Amino acid sequence: MVPGPILEVHPPNGPPSGEPSTGQQKSQKAMTKAERRELQERQRAAKAAKSAASGVNGKPAGKSKDQAASAGGTPKQKPSRAAEPQAKSVAPAGARAAEKAKAGQASVATDSMAKNQARGLLIFSHFGLPKPVSAAKGDIHPAIARLALQFSAFKITGANARCIATLTAFKTVIQDYVTPPNHTLSRHLMTYLSPQISHLVAARPMSVTMGNAIRQLKLDISGTDFDLPEQDAKDALCRKIDTYIRERIIIADQVIQETAGNKIKDGDVILTYARSSVVEKVLLEAHASGRNFSVIVVDSRPMLEGKRLVAVLSEAGIQCTYLLLPALGSVMSEVSTVLVGAHSIHTNGAVYSRAGTALVAMMAKRHSVPVVVCCETYKFSETIQLDSFTKNELAPVGDLFSSFPNNKPRESLTLENKPNLEILNPLYDLTPPTCITAVVTEVGVIPPNSISSIPVALGRLL
Repeated sequence: MVPGPILEVHPPNGPPSGEPSTGQQKSQKAMTKAERRELQERQRAAKAAKSAASGVNGKPAGKSKDQAASAGGTPKQKPSRAAEPQAKSVAPAGARAAEKAKAGQASVATDSMAKNQARGLLIFSHFGLPKPVSAAKGDIHPAIARLALQFSAFKITGANARCIATLTAFKTVIQDYVTPPNHTLSRHLMTYLSPQISHLVAARPMSVTMGNAIRQLKLDISGTDFDLPEQDAKDALCRKIDTYIRERIIIADQVIQETAGNKIKDGDVILTYARSSVVEKVLLEAHASGRNFSVIVVDSRPMLEGKRLVAVLSEAGIQCTYLLLPALGSVMSEVSTVLVGAHSIHTNGAVYSRAGTALVAMMAKRHSVPVVVCCETYKFSETIQLDSFTKNELAPVGDLFSSFPNNKPRESLTLENKPNLEILNPLYDLTPPTCITAVVTEVGVIPPNSISSIPVALGRLL
């Protein structure tokens, strides 16, 4: 049977773009923006239909009728040759179906994206989101990979704890490091540490304390003597890391304990928020010195860190009261002093700390209660921050740190994102310097409007 003539295929929206049509009579300059967009869409559809038609037809239609007839009568040839004219006649319908399916998928994707954007809080999309650790990029040391998992799961929290854990992991990395041939330790070790640092930052945004410590470590590496044997150079770097931890964190905390502890008198009622390691040490040191006082621990979700602080203080014999943040106003009139910690402190005197600290400080100022911040100088940042919106971090979704009540499964107590529910847990807020009475550091008690003098007191060494 002789196949019918091959029909010329036109796109669904009209003839090809090379032929004149009513929509192309105008020049593009004379067209409106909508008309130009419509013309571009037509041209794209024509191109897609043409490519789809050529894909359905397979081989080009350049064969003669005799070759087509002989192909139908020879059993060795593929039977698809006989059905080729039928496939060609169906090509326009197939192209239209493919185009419709593609357009349908695009519309579904656009609708789902629009729904997600409408559901999500886009103004907070720049916050550091908690995320699982992805595949390592580069040569990542096992100690760094383990630490990144602990950061991502919030197993290690607190500025001091994270900084000490990071420096301890870098000590292991430095000891296991081997300088390649034709390289120097002071130069290649910096390159080797870069992917390690990036891996930690990918797990959780870097804190100010970690940034200052890593900056000091890089300065020590760059100052390593070229003539020093490799093992001696690595030992010297590890000793400098130990010195940094001892002087800037451990000894600094001891000085702050003594200075702030002297401000606590018998009969005082001390209010603190969440859990700060240095505030905990101050309270324990004051109690060990024989002072009789009570502590009010204010806490809030989702981390509920105050529970651990109450357990430690009550076990030491300190009279404690535990309440959540909404009940703060009912006890503020009984408070003598507010002691809080800090994640970082900025040049303008603003304190960046756990979310809720600003509310506690503002309430204390309203009731004329002094607010004392206990903060090591290595938490100082030379930047100026005016709010907690431009930079922040989100806590994990759900009450991962809660265990009450015990008679229900944990899954039934955990809130998760749903189509009509978006959970937002900012980790930090900014306390303005006008709400702070004094900042206790290892170099003395500093008013918040003199925080910028810290680098001068330390000889520009952070």
